[in-house]
Amino acid sequence: MDIAQTIALTMGVAWASGINLYAAILMLGLMGATGNLALPPELQLLTDPMVLVAAGFMYFVEFFADKVPGVDSGWDGLSTFIRIPAGAILAAGAIGDVGPAAQLAAGIAGGTLTAGTHATKAGSRVLINTSPEPVSNWFASVGEDVAVILGLWTALYHPVLFIVLLILFILFMIWALPKLWRGIRKVFGFIGRKLGNPASTGQQDRIPPPPSRSETEP
Repeated sequence: MDIAQTIALTMGVAWASGINLYAAILMLGLMGATGNLALPPELQLLTDPMVLVAAGFMYFVEFFADKVPGVDSGWDGLSTFIRIPAGAILAAGAIGDVGPAAQLAAGIAGGTLTAGTHATKAGSRVLINTSPEPVSNWFASVGEDVAVILGLWTALYHPVLFIVLLILFILFMIWALPKLWRGIRKVFGFIGRKLGNPASTGQQDRIPPPPSRSETEP
């Protein structure tokens, strides 16, 4: 692979892992096992039948969990401890055998990208869950699955286009994440007020000032 293909695959697996890790592993593993993709030696493990079965089963579980309002956010919370380190490992493996320093750099960059993508997905899902109907969750979930498949396909067969789109996506994340964070704070603040938590309204208990001298004199 040339430099563009290596960068696209390395960052592609990291980006996809933050959205749907199991779909990314399943797609790469199946393509490698069927001979449609020459995976780097460090990623040949993805073609192992045990890995494919495990990824397929977890994708099946996530497919349904990701479409239930509330459950999807809980699933995203648990997946924080899986997607980010897995994205870093896959990115380090995707760069190939080019030396420990390059693999470490790819792992750091890939893990950071996975974290940003995961935060964008999880934050948007929290805001989507404020809508009482489940249709928006279904559309969002299906759209994410399609984005992972199309994104990895673009990374593999049109690496330069993928790199350009990835740069645009990173710029979008930089713009969107602060807004998502403010929206999430409002959501949890609203929930806190509904539960009667005084801290969520900003009206915390205040310590009364000490009495004045005139009040203490007889």
